[in-house]
Amino acid sequence: MVKIGITGQQGFVGQHLYNTLGLFPEEFERIEFHRDFFEDPEKLNEFVTSCDVVVHLAAMNRHNDPNVIYDTNLGLVQKLITALAITESKVHVLFSSSSQEERDNVYGRSKKEGREQFISWAKSTENQFTGLIIPNVFGPFGHPYYNSFIATFCHQLAHNEQPHIEVDGEVKLIYVGDLVKSMIKEIRSQVGNDLITISHTDQYNVSKILSLLETYKEQYLKSGIIPALGNIFEVNLFNTFRCYMDIKNHFPVKFTQHIDPRGAFVEVIRLNVGGQVSFSTTVPGIIRGNHYHTRKIERFAVIKGKALIQLRKIGTEEVLDFHLNGEEPAYVDMPIWYTHNIKNTGDEELYTIFWINEFFDTNDPDTFFENV
Repeated sequence: MVKIGITGQQGFVGQHLYNTLGLFPEEFERIEFHRDFFEDPEKLNEFVTSCDVVVHLAAMNRHNDPNVIYDTNLGLVQKLITALAITESKVHVLFSSSSQEERDNVYGRSKKEGREQFISWAKSTENQFTGLIIPNVFGPFGHPYYNSFIATFCHQLAHNEQPHIEVDGEVKLIYVGDLVKSMIKEIRSQVGNDLITISHTDQYNVSKILSLLETYKEQYLKSGIIPALGNIFEVNLFNTFRCYMDIKNHFPVKFTQHIDPRGAFVEVIRLNVGGQVSFSTTVPGIIRGNHYHTRKIERFAVIKGKALIQLRKIGTEEVLDFHLNGEEPAYVDMPIWYTHNIKNTGDEELYTIFWINEFFDTNDPDTFFENV
């Protein structure tokens, strides 16, 4: 069992790494980290002595005063090295640096100098160190106006604001899920490396990305249509966009019923992407689900009976309740990294239609069980 601690555990990349490590409970034990540890040497010392691996992600990348960025980032490195030295900890340290290392800015300099200080510590103490040069990262739950222009665009479009392109350059990107896989690979290798450049997975002009996001807003947010997703980048971008929606107030979405003397006709889903459609019947009082996905796009449509659909983002406690009734057919879509279930709350059988964007694969189900 490898014990892993993550500074910046609550940050964008930190929470994704923390949650993904949780998918391997027999291989990794997660050591909790809190921001105030950096202000309490005793807690920081206790933290590092509890770890086999420390992933140092905590950093500042934006501030009105550039000197604050530089001083903060190097200060965090020095505090961590001090704790490691005092406790004589034998750990593998992974340090997230940036492709901005070679640029003439304070953030890039703070990262490069921080990496060099860790190299010196590792050599003098015979510890393992891995320095990761990371390209621009995007994905769900990034902070707008801070982590990524994609997070900013998604936030603005989901809140009926119009994004503005300052420079329409070609940007090298990596999806946060792919970055986390690379980090876990280095953890598993148990081999240090002063400098590893993480390759970008995608490269697009800013205008192309904005055009895709605007399509997602028009088709999905306004009309409920699952857009055409031509490659894995577009799937990741769409899932990123969905996480910036006002989920509480958007769902459930009622279907349009076309009623005539024969009965009613309801169009369940319009999509420009494939997948699998299924339906279930559920007897009163029974709950289905209590699992989450990290990449799949899924829709629950209630067409008969009464149901309670519940969602909870992994790592949080707030539960979102959506009550649906087949007399007014409606649907709820499942965001990634949200555990979800559906319960028959009525007195008759519940009829539900399910759509998911990929076939079920027993070797790679992307289905992780956790009670809402």
